[in-house]
Amino acid sequence: MTVALWCILIALCLPPLCALIAKAASGRFGMSDNHDPRAFLDTLSGLPRRAHAAQQNGYEAFPAFAAAVLVADIVGNAEQVTQDVLGVMYITSRLLYIICYLADWAVLRSVVWLVGLALIVSFFVVSA
Repeated sequence: MTVALWCILIALCLPPLCALIAKAASGRFGMSDNHDPRAFLDTLSGLPRRAHAAQQNGYEAFPAFAAAVLVADIVGNAEQVTQDVLGVMYITSRLLYIICYLADWAVLRSVVWLVGLALIVSFFVVSA
């Protein structure tokens, strides 16, 4: 399996990591209600709430990234090393995005989000 395809799995694991951060940072990890975890997460504020928001954004961004990697892999016009580098760069952008969200660096977070979007578009461009 290629590095770019492994990046799909990594991207899928990042949102649950943010949920773990949200629960752990809330100080109420063991007291969260697993019968209605969304209601629990909606009560958070500050860092735990931002971690939850980063989780939601990760799930929103995931389908486009996965589709871009798979399209590039199927079309096969781009060299594999290019696809792999784009995949690693995207994962790096997502990690930076999460850090920016947790640190409440809103403007930088938006810039990093745009970089991630550009990387997704790049998969299609290099495959054309």
